[in-house]
Amino acid sequence: MKNIDRRKWLKTVGLSSGFALVGGLEAFAVETPDKVTSNGLIKLSSNENPYGPSKRVRAAITDSYDAACRYPFQALSGLVEMIAEKEGVTKDHIVVTGGSGEGLCAAGLVYGVAGGEIIAADPTFQQILRYGEAHGAYVHRVAVDATFNHDLEAMAKRITTRTRLIYICNPNNPTGTIIEKNQLQDFCASMSEQAVVFSDEAYYDFILEPDYPSMVELVKKGNNVIVSKTFSKVYGMAGLRIGYLVTRPDIASRLKRSVMARTNMLAIAAAKEALKDDEFYKFSLMKNAEGKKLIYGALDDLGLEYIKSHTNFVFFKSGRHIDGLIADMKKENIMIGRPFPPFYNWARISTGKVEEVELFGKAIRKVLG
Repeated sequence: MKNIDRRKWLKTVGLSSGFALVGGLEAFAVETPDKVTSNGLIKLSSNENPYGPSKRVRAAITDSYDAACRYPFQALSGLVEMIAEKEGVTKDHIVVTGGSGEGLCAAGLVYGVAGGEIIAADPTFQQILRYGEAHGAYVHRVAVDATFNHDLEAMAKRITTRTRLIYICNPNNPTGTIIEKNQLQDFCASMSEQAVVFSDEAYYDFILEPDYPSMVELVKKGNNVIVSKTFSKVYGMAGLRIGYLVTRPDIASRLKRSVMARTNMLAIAAAKEALKDDEFYKFSLMKNAEGKKLIYGALDDLGLEYIKSHTNFVFFKSGRHIDGLIADMKKENIMIGRPFPPFYNWARISTGKVEEVELFGKAIRKVLG
């Protein structure tokens, strides 16, 4: 779904104002699989979309089996064209990767190797940082501010002559926060004059503000900006491993040389169909909003502090060390998110299926009530 269409739809169904659930949304419902479990546990720990892949995407995967004996390079061209049209850029701006994680790793390698410095919030998604460190990068981790958001002023102060990359995970994982749109645009534009800015938009589709910008707009202006997106979240394709980067063609060429695993024929066929399946896209957003509303209700009943989320998970203050809470919730057959230091008395819970989230509500009331 193109950004302008997404904005119109958000306004139409009312998701832009406080997770409102209006009548008739179930008209978007599609046939979905049984709940995702791991060793008999309900898995609400990895920010996956258990409603996917959609029925149409599954059919596309099945229909592509005969092509699985072929290398994916030729088929990839068609997907790149579709992504370029969606994002409003040329094909030379697109780098398709094995999940957005591979794009993160490629950037961590390219800009972190041999002592290059990377600046990022803390806590945030770690893949690009850890991969960079493994190849000689020095990472400046800057604590989030009192609102659990990126402290942009403090991050700017960390820039040195060796800074190669500034990583912005927005919405942020695990906090679920977004940066105020004008501050975000100003920061990315100005900082991109000193280093490459990497805008991780894995959760962008879940943002409830209809006019919230993607940093692809800065890429179009020629700024030193890389944007990563994924099919893992709203499209429900985490296990297929396909995502992409949008960046200036010269940066794209450099990153392509460091992409290793790439993707595959089945994932390419799935991604092409997913981009056309607006019904499932809308259904996923609706179910995610419904799941968050249930989580908020359970946390409100317990009087627990939490952060209103722009993602498919909620970060809340349990008041207990996360290790003990993980163990106790596991006894109730619920898997919750891993530790996110230094916030060891906070927990992250993903929005699974509605019935799974309802079971989480019962479990958390029992464990913390």
